[in-house]
Amino acid sequence: MGVKHRRCEILVDKATPNHSSSGRSGILKMANTYTQIHIQIVFTVQGKLNLINIKHREEIEKYITGIVQNNGHKLLAIYCMPDHVHIMISYRPNQSLSDLVRDIKANSSRFITEARIVPGKFSWQEGYGAFSYSLNDIDAVIHYIRNQEYHHKRRSFKEEYLELLKEFSIEYDEKYLFEWVVSEL
Repeated sequence: MGVKHRRCEILVDKATPNHSSSGRSGILKMANTYTQIHIQIVFTVQGKLNLINIKHREEIEKYITGIVQNNGHKLLAIYCMPDHVHIMISYRPNQSLSDLVRDIKANSSRFITEARIVPGKFSWQEGYGAFSYSLNDIDAVIHYIRNQEYHHKRRSFKEEYLELLKEFSIEYDEKYLFEWVVSEL
């Protein structure tokens, strides 16, 4: 992808003294939590199918954006390809990542099915990829996500995903990866 991947998670607890600003002791103040966590989430359509039509792409992206924001996170970039999705978020650790992805997949699946965007019942494959980035890499990752159509003219989703796993030194068992779209490239 051309981006140097550095895992970055800054968690700072800034404890305030055990006294108020008026100098009275014995009043405890709660510590503040500060985080800077940027994560790219990737998942794919169930059944190895290209179901996300370009005419519905923006509608699905807006719906997923709402899910992310309603869960207290900030969406930085999203792109729905016919068979998979890339989402870049500024993540707040008040919710587990697996719960967030579950909410995104369940609610967007229900939306796609109920809006009849695809024939029949829509669902995402089990599992997802999540990759963390340093603040210095965010602009390059956002640019990469927004240019998914261009990137996939040169390589398949499978090649892209396996490269991400390799770049992040993530061990995996081939049998537990996504089912891949057969007619890629």
